[in-house]
Amino acid sequence: MASFSWLCPLVALTLLTLTTAQFSDYSDLRGPYCQRRGCCPGRQDDCSEPILGTLCYCDDFCNRTRNEDCCPDFWTHCKGLPPPPEPPSPILGCTYEGRVYPLNKQIKKNCNVCKCEKMGQNQADMLCEQHQCLIEPSITEAINSNYANYGWSASNYSKFWGHKLEEGIKLRLGTLQPQRFVMHMNPVRRIYDPNSLPREFDSEFKWPGWMSEIQDQGWCGSSWAITTAAVASDRFAILSKGREKVTLSAQHLLSCDRRGQQSCNGGYLDRAWSYIRKIGLVDEQCFPYSATNEKCRIPRRGDLVTANCQLPTNVDRRSKYKVAPAYRVGNETDIMYEILHSGPVQATMKVYHDFFTYKRGIYRHSPISTNDRTGYHSVRIVGWGEEYSPEGLKKYWKVANSWGPEWGENGYFRILRGSNECEIESFVLGTWAEVENKLLLRNEI
Repeated sequence: MASFSWLCPLVALTLLTLTTAQFSDYSDLRGPYCQRRGCCPGRQDDCSEPILGTLCYCDDFCNRTRNEDCCPDFWTHCKGLPPPPEPPSPILGCTYEGRVYPLNKQIKKNCNVCKCEKMGQNQADMLCEQHQCLIEPSITEAINSNYANYGWSASNYSKFWGHKLEEGIKLRLGTLQPQRFVMHMNPVRRIYDPNSLPREFDSEFKWPGWMSEIQDQGWCGSSWAITTAAVASDRFAILSKGREKVTLSAQHLLSCDRRGQQSCNGGYLDRAWSYIRKIGLVDEQCFPYSATNEKCRIPRRGDLVTANCQLPTNVDRRSKYKVAPAYRVGNETDIMYEILHSGPVQATMKVYHDFFTYKRGIYRHSPISTNDRTGYHSVRIVGWGEEYSPEGLKKYWKVANSWGPEWGENGYFRILRGSNECEIESFVLGTWAEVENKLLLRNEI
């Protein structure tokens, strides 16, 4: 037995050589090896770990030849050499509504901004604002799927898409609720037979070509100025029998009527009428509408600027357009009588979220949105009518809005009549235009 003792080191050396020769094939074998014991300085045979029936070393010896009998985790844990480059981390991104967006990418979903934000080491998520949008597809779909119940249809208007509801309330309406003493103003009483009033009436049919056209107030809370100027314009044309057919300047009110008024942020109707009574207005050509808080360029006093910045050529006017004090009109039939005999009237209505989507039909507020934000809006009632529906006879007002001719029924809308829907019958105003006496006395009038 002793005579073969020299074979033991040889066999061990052979196994170690074979294992070492194949070591590169096992470099991904899991450890830990040197990692759990640390690196030993110098050459130490006991600074090793078993692997595949032999030993791998954790000392400096194996550094002499690459991939010699070093443990697989030697290079990163024992020698302090620079570790091999780590594989690139996966590029973070957000999967949102079927699309992948890179980190920090911003998109806009209707009126809300969404951003791909890093949430952890390898996590990201698309975070979105939670504003109520002016146009909500859920409201439109609910209205249109229940036309039989609501009696009107809705549309997703592109001009409103991408805007917040608070923007619509602030910049697409613009009438400040009348003060208490103004609301207590007594309405004018007329003596007439309510049964004599026609079932249908339209100012445009009775006075063709004399009525104000539909305007678009833009993103300016100017309904108070637009409807005041439009009603006054209508009344001048009617009273003068077409000789003073004029489009008065709403911008004149926006820019120059500043006592208690807020221009594109809203105004009071009684103060607007008071301004026209005392100061007067120029026409649209003289001071065109810009939907801005443009600086006033019309003098308050004197005749340096007249009705249209120049002396009119077809009328006898030599001053700005003025009106008598505005008066309040009372109930449903009083409003009808006033329109029939004197022309369109100005009304204030409470606007709910769903009204912005109105397309056609007889509007009434739907109970779809329970957390509605509301605002007050001025409109021009130009007529009335009746319509049969599965629910029976429906009475309505025909009303001119100021959101452009592509909104609603060519810029108009119909709303329930006789039930004070959206408070539209609560505060209605009329006026008398101050037409030049020479015009009134002419035989041809």
